[in-house]
Amino acid sequence: MKVITADAVGPLVRDGATVFLGGLAMMGLAEEVLQGLERHFLATGHPSQLTTWACGAIGNAADGGMAHLAHPGMVRRVVAGHFGQTGAQMMARVHAGEVEAYNFPQGSLSHLTRHIASRTPGLLTQVGLGTFVDPRIEGGKLNAACSEDLVRLVQLDGQEWLHYPCPRIDVALIRATYADEHGNLSLDKEGLLLEQLSIAQAARACGGIVIAQVEAVVQAGSLHPKSVKVPGFLVDYVVVAEPRNHKQTITTQFNPALSGDVRVPMNAVPALPLDERKVIARRAAMALRPGAITNLGIGIPAGIPAVAAEEGVAQLLSLSVECGVNGGVPAYGGDFGMAYNAESIIEQASQFDFYDGGGLDCSFLGLAQTDAAGNVNVSKFNGRPVGCGGFINITASTPRLVFCGTFTAGGLELAVGDGRLTIVKEGRSRKFVEQVEQITFNGSDAARRRQQVSFITERAVFVLQPEGLALTEIAPGVDLERDVLAHMGFRPLIRDLKLMDAALFQPHWGGLAAALAKA
Repeated sequence: MKVITADAVGPLVRDGATVFLGGLAMMGLAEEVLQGLERHFLATGHPSQLTTWACGAIGNAADGGMAHLAHPGMVRRVVAGHFGQTGAQMMARVHAGEVEAYNFPQGSLSHLTRHIASRTPGLLTQVGLGTFVDPRIEGGKLNAACSEDLVRLVQLDGQEWLHYPCPRIDVALIRATYADEHGNLSLDKEGLLLEQLSIAQAARACGGIVIAQVEAVVQAGSLHPKSVKVPGFLVDYVVVAEPRNHKQTITTQFNPALSGDVRVPMNAVPALPLDERKVIARRAAMALRPGAITNLGIGIPAGIPAVAAEEGVAQLLSLSVECGVNGGVPAYGGDFGMAYNAESIIEQASQFDFYDGGGLDCSFLGLAQTDAAGNVNVSKFNGRPVGCGGFINITASTPRLVFCGTFTAGGLELAVGDGRLTIVKEGRSRKFVEQVEQITFNGSDAARRRQQVSFITERAVFVLQPEGLALTEIAPGVDLERDVLAHMGFRPLIRDLKLMDAALFQPHWGGLAAALAKA
């Protein structure tokens, strides 16, 4: 292992190399290394025509992560599980077709790193069948520039599978907290383990190099062997980062509660303000079950733990995030992916083993667009890709799914209080449409699998039935025809229509414990 500066990284990466980026958003990301790579390219024009792989989104949606690789000619292909934090510069190039862009399920990419590492023929999975990842639909291609099929449909033992051949990895860029003088890496202050080990193993299996960013180099033998997550014999180079380039999350430099070093009182979790997001989180929380292993997605679902904490029932829940965190109270906003008071933090690939194997009881996920068949789109809007993240893995195998989101979007203004909902200004964009722009979740397949699926908004609740979407509840103060049906691209089934509980629209609710007791 050799300690180098970030500016020494560029000459180590050849033109046309395939680089696997460890990290998720800014968590576990070698930000200082990417800055050095960018400076070298701007000074010399090299390395150019890179291919990057990443399991999730890389960056902070502004000036970090993939933003450093967004210069013309620097990257020719991007493969990622999500593009939500990639940044405007790179996304403009993707949308213009200047960069080939592929989006695959986060869990499948996480598993693929282990297949590369062990030199198998690739990953076989049924996750993604019937969605835009399926080669019969879009094959995960996000633009017309894509020149190659990176996922294939195959038959094995009379069943359909998706096959991801293993790419060759030339460079692994990973991150840890400490490196000792032999290159052993610990992740003590990181809030997630992710795929740092398997990415390093994958590069080594391909004859590539491993570059690790750390906070500090410590004396050999000073790291406890159980705290070493990447053995030194896998690491070629170490870059010691400035603290500003080694933040724990997008918004947090370091919080020991997010790395499991301290525990915080549950009443320290701030209450959500009374608005439509809180109403949705409250109504969705009624679908929780004590002790059920429950996944929470980004966005409105991430507010459910705050509702549970405010209602005094957080201790009854068993919450999980796909990044590898189990137990505790998942964080939200710029810290999403981590948790306060986590009971365990495991590698992301192992978490997706559990998810894909049917380990979850219930999942709460975002709702961006749905249609009469119950198809859901969270990955592409107005031709612009966002990506699926772990959404496809989670929805493929969870028996109960709850999609959460506002009824319309774009300028929506609502007033919540006095036990009712008032629509001040309707949103410009419909979410309940005749046909979704992209199939991230296949409602017909879910009906055949007999999954229980519901859709919760601030003014209406729907459930998926074999015949299609059925409207079951509307909010007090809402007119069925004017405020609901008039803003849908299809007419839902309407059976046994009820009013949502008026207490959901009050400053103090106090009804979650009773709802869970009836579950």
